[in-house]
Amino acid sequence: MKKHIKIFNNIAELSQYFATLIASGVQNTPEGRFFSIALSGGSTPKVVFEYLAAHFKEAIAWDNVQVFWSDERCVFPESPESNYRMAKESLLDRVPIPAAQIFRMQGEADPAAEAARYTEAVLQSTPHFNGIPVFDLLMLGLGDDGHTASIFPHNSHLFYSELPFEVADHPQSGQHRITVTGQTINHANAVVFIATGAAKAEMVANVLEKRAGWEKLPAALVQPEAGTLFWLLDVAAAGEL
Repeated sequence: MKKHIKIFNNIAELSQYFATLIASGVQNTPEGRFFSIALSGGSTPKVVFEYLAAHFKEAIAWDNVQVFWSDERCVFPESPESNYRMAKESLLDRVPIPAAQIFRMQGEADPAAEAARYTEAVLQSTPHFNGIPVFDLLMLGLGDDGHTASIFPHNSHLFYSELPFEVADHPQSGQHRITVTGQTINHANAVVFIATGAAKAEMVANVLEKRAGWEKLPAALVQPEAGTLFWLLDVAAAGEL
């Protein structure tokens, strides 16, 4: 595994770097296949997506991109909590990507049935190895409790699931979610953590410096087997490194 920790002065510089990762990946994708990216939700990704839409509408060959999600809340797509809705409004509606290349998780469906359906949809649309999807780029966030995607410390066993996608639940609300599992995360060609703000600084340091209890943090288990791990941080999030 290759690991790169990048620290930026602001979210615009971070977004610019993330955009170049996508642009380069799309450009280097072999002819005849798509560049696959799994998106994450959250307030920082929203800003990143808006930057992509504003500055990379024409600089990225969107007609050669397939879009998936790393996790989704079990809500209707119109819900303010929907990761799909956020990405649609901030990015997908604003760039020329064909609708047939957008694979949303159906949060309104039965969670277990949807996890199985989404697994099949992903496997039919992306390269895979021994039944494990291989995304070109998988985007992740970092929770204040060390969770990533919708794998929380209390359900960290999902990280080791043999299934590509599973049903998870939020530790406080109990809300059901569909989440990518660790096996799929660690088979991606590139995994990109994005964390900004001082509130993330302690957890960033816990994970990256393997402080006491790090092995119980789902985010610390992310170690792409043959891919590259990127940590994209702003100065505030890197404050305790």
